[in-house]
Amino acid sequence: MSLFEQKVSELHERLHKKEISVTDLVNESYKRIGEVEGKVKAFLTLDEENARTQAKILDDQLVNGGNEGALFGMPIGVKDNIVTKNLRTTCASKILENFDPIYDATVVQKLQKAETVTIGKLNMDEFAMGSSNENSAYQATRNPWNTDYVPGGSSGGSAASVASGEVLFSLGSDTGGSIRQPAAYCGVVGLKPTYGRVSRYGLVAFASSLDQIGPVTRTVEDNAYLLEAISGVDPMDSTSANLDVPNFVNSLTGDVRGLKIAVPKEYLGEGVGEEARNSVLEALKVLEGLGAEWEEVSLPHSKYALAAYYLLSSSEASANLSRFDGVRFGHRTDNAETLIEMYKQTRAEGFGDEVKRRIMLGTFSLSSGYYDAYYKKAQKVRTLIKRDFEDVFEKYDLIVGPTTPTPAFKIGEKMDDPLTMYANDILTIPVNLAGVPGISVPCGFGANGLPLGLQMIGKHFDESTIYRAAHAFEQATDFHKQFPKL
Repeated sequence: MSLFEQKVSELHERLHKKEISVTDLVNESYKRIGEVEGKVKAFLTLDEENARTQAKILDDQLVNGGNEGALFGMPIGVKDNIVTKNLRTTCASKILENFDPIYDATVVQKLQKAETVTIGKLNMDEFAMGSSNENSAYQATRNPWNTDYVPGGSSGGSAASVASGEVLFSLGSDTGGSIRQPAAYCGVVGLKPTYGRVSRYGLVAFASSLDQIGPVTRTVEDNAYLLEAISGVDPMDSTSANLDVPNFVNSLTGDVRGLKIAVPKEYLGEGVGEEARNSVLEALKVLEGLGAEWEEVSLPHSKYALAAYYLLSSSEASANLSRFDGVRFGHRTDNAETLIEMYKQTRAEGFGDEVKRRIMLGTFSLSSGYYDAYYKKAQKVRTLIKRDFEDVFEKYDLIVGPTTPTPAFKIGEKMDDPLTMYANDILTIPVNLAGVPGISVPCGFGANGLPLGLQMIGKHFDESTIYRAAHAFEQATDFHKQFPKL
């Protein structure tokens, strides 16, 4: 059995009993990468020399009886839009293909404090824009359950690396479902925290009012450990919340008796496949058997979420990506004679089609004469969506539904149809618009043998209740014990 089929707590205990070393864990990671990376293509950059050096330092510390935390020595992968000092960070874009940051993101600093070992940087859709990982400028990551299929996006590398056993866990980012959707497609656990729970300092911005960094893991317990390590207020991020970080692992009691669950009829209606719908209904039976109660409710404005999201996120992207102009850092064209030509050529050469598409949509939405008709109206719709969640949470503890309308689709199947591709995030996007937390946990398999995800959505800063319910469901089922056979 692979070491990475064990939980963090089990590996932690084995480290302290001297049954294994940190070097063993790091060796396991690179050995597995050597075996399957050619098929999965989850990593863009490996940091093997530094990882092995760090493992040796931590092993020496272990011998000397240091006071190690829960994540001590655990190998982790980091999505390539989270900056890492002196370790290439590309956002899977040609415009940043040789960018070596001069500082670490706050979450990376927190991982260093927790004494994890960074294995490398993970592939993604370019600038986190996509739902399939096919928009990377370098390679298309593949689903470990069937390499003819996509792993989801934009954190496809983060989910695929965990599902295939290359790392114990990873960090992703979620702007409209980019952690939860690939977690569902790859049969792992992915959480989008409440907006403000985790610092965004050092996360290359796509849409600043929607982006959140979060953990991708094999089990709910591991997810709770990782979220606790990366959470907390940060003076470098004015949108981070000045709240105490709970001990999330303590919330994993297995007891959901009396928990009130809302199931939006919109999440089981038109556009949601029969397999996804049935897997959720079966999951609700499990939760009922554990003592929870559920009722059907309505989130009436969720049907407008997709349109509002793409207007708002593209508008913010058009502003955020204006910094990539060839002047200060990143790619600069060799084919320009004037400053304006240099701007145009640099961006034309450096950005992929999907990024260009969203910049153009966002710039149009913010332009004179269209701002009120599109951007401003989308902001009003966002407020209505947020109020829908608030109304439901007055009576219920959790909202439950499918993470995605269907299992993963084949590579290349939807690349020429961006609107159909966008619709894959229809069930995850409202969570980002409202700023609430949501998790995806495995809940079944489709007829094609690919995983399905159950989405649990909680109140602002109430990740503890989400973890409690997700952990109880996980312990009552065996989906998390099944592994892809690469």
